[in-house]
Amino acid sequence: MRIASFEHRFADGIVQLWNAEAVKEDYKELDAASFDRIFASDPHFDPAAAFVLLGEDEEVAGFACGAAGGDLPLGDAAGYLTCIVLSGAYRNDDAYTVLLDAVESRFRALGKRQADVLFFNPMMLPWYVPGTPKHEHNNAPGVPVGSPLHDYLLRHGYAERTQECAMYLNLAEFAWTADMAAKEAQAAEAGYAVELFDPRRHTGLEAMLDGFDNPLWRREIARCAADGVPVVAAARDGIAAGFAGPVVRQANGRGYFAGIGVHPDHEGHGLGSLLFFRLCEAFKAIGTEYMSLYTGIKNPAIRIYEKAGFKRVKHFAIMRKEF
Repeated sequence: MRIASFEHRFADGIVQLWNAEAVKEDYKELDAASFDRIFASDPHFDPAAAFVLLGEDEEVAGFACGAAGGDLPLGDAAGYLTCIVLSGAYRNDDAYTVLLDAVESRFRALGKRQADVLFFNPMMLPWYVPGTPKHEHNNAPGVPVGSPLHDYLLRHGYAERTQECAMYLNLAEFAWTADMAAKEAQAAEAGYAVELFDPRRHTGLEAMLDGFDNPLWRREIARCAADGVPVVAAARDGIAAGFAGPVVRQANGRGYFAGIGVHPDHEGHGLGSLLFFRLCEAFKAIGTEYMSLYTGIKNPAIRIYEKAGFKRVKHFAIMRKEF
């Protein structure tokens, strides 16, 4: 058993390893094209932070990869641990340690003060929702809770900071409820309407987005609205008070979900629930098969998702080790 820095000649072996082992944790299988897209061609892929473990016959028995970059969130301080995958015959603490030490050494050489397992990692690992016909989510926001890697990291210096809850709904099961009808009537009495954003009737979208201090929402939702991509909006007297969306059906049948937000000045009117229900309704109307999302286990929005019929399907650990 020996460790080697990543070279493209190892790619086929890494794909074979992934499809034998990583899929056991529900990760989507790889092929040459998807390996290149997710790993080797990603702008933040650093060959000096990627390693393979070679077995007795020089077969690829392990693969570890990290990402780093000053332009990433926390990028000045943190390197991101993307994955460590080991074949069953080599899955032990010694093998995990030699790969993890190699990735961490690269982070230290780059001046990083910590290693994070976090949803800000630019290398997005798709996974299948358990119990579905390969309905997939586009990103794993952490380490699958209860996995061998999760257990290893807990025992080797990584603190679990929180967990992200992955949730799923087959939209064929979605229906508007009597409770939402009552909320909608109450909101209307207070002057609010929740509907698709229309620049001819609605104003103040960008000012509303500024109130969230979320650069991703500010950039993406404003761009979608400007380009005519549907976005669900809550408005009072035509002035934007909240959003959900955008309403984009992905090629795999999934409803893409950037987020939901109600401006602090307009909280307390049930707008969050109404926005999300209208979003699900809009997705169903354009033939979207399912929705999946993740949120912090302590986020009150979980109650909104559950009211819409979403089920908790998987948990991911957010972890950190300080050097």
